[in-house]
Amino acid sequence: MAEPVTSERPGRRNKRRKRSRRHNPDGTMTLIEHVYEFRRRLSYALLAIIAGGIIGFIWFDSGVATFPSLGDLIRGPYCGLPSEMLVDFGGGKQCQLLQTEPFEAFMIRLKVGIAAGAVLFAPFWLYQFWAFIAPGLYSSERKYARVFVTLASLLFAAGAVLAYLITPFALHMLVGIGAENFATALTGSKYISFILTLLIVFGVSFEVPLLIVMLNRVGVVRYEQLKRWRRGIIMAMFVFAAIITPADPFSMLALALALVLLFEMAIQITRVHDRKLDRRREELGWDSLSDDEAAAFEYQPSGADGDPDEGAGERRGGARGSASRGSADGGSTDDVT
Repeated sequence: MAEPVTSERPGRRNKRRKRSRRHNPDGTMTLIEHVYEFRRRLSYALLAIIAGGIIGFIWFDSGVATFPSLGDLIRGPYCGLPSEMLVDFGGGKQCQLLQTEPFEAFMIRLKVGIAAGAVLFAPFWLYQFWAFIAPGLYSSERKYARVFVTLASLLFAAGAVLAYLITPFALHMLVGIGAENFATALTGSKYISFILTLLIVFGVSFEVPLLIVMLNRVGVVRYEQLKRWRRGIIMAMFVFAAIITPADPFSMLALALALVLLFEMAIQITRVHDRKLDRRREELGWDSLSDDEAAAFEYQPSGADGDPDEGAGERRGGARGSASRGSADGGSTDDVT
């Protein structure tokens, strides 16, 4: 009987089976297949960023309903400066950035559009990297990774929002140093670089407390160590904020105080975690064991789909089968004897 003809090639169908959780639960692949999978996920992530960049490029000059345009949001801190500090170009147009090169406005619009698109489409391209590494993780590791990615995204967004809120005060402080001797007319490239740098610095800095919590979860640092290092870490945070932010007290104090607050929250989280861990170690009696004595672990390797009962059932079934075969062989030997 002839086999039915399918329009899809077997190679492509096998590749889809390799990526399917149902047909390949443990994500087993060869090295070349991992390279191809990484290339595919990276391509999807780049396409998402490009699509977001196109949307951001259009949004730069066009508002959505009652929501202001991206250009208005970026120029917001600059337009918040007092009118006596800005250069009057005539016609009441004081809140405008200078273009000193032919393609400067286009490059600024493209840069801001890609940055905004990357933020808007972050769930999609982050999912692509998550889908690449998830098959190699255990279920508990996948749970921690989901929590880590979610909290990291929220903390980065919180840091960027705080940076945007304190930017008008920092800008007013910086451009007001010259008092009435200077009038401010910022170039577009330098102003946009200043804003984006501040947003990224605050967003990345807000990830430090989360990193401390994750290091405590995996056993690298403990609460007692962080408690001893607290003064030095807080001092290092103020020094870091003074170096990484512009030369104004508002942004430095805002970043330093926010980092100290998040650091104190991270310390309390590690304190609760270590207490639970110590209580569990005491209940199991691990601390009373000598260095040469083995702990009474009940280890059962999991099956291919991550179900420990299945692997244990297979081992018990195999053991019973071996015992039955051994008894049968033994019985036959006795009969012969």
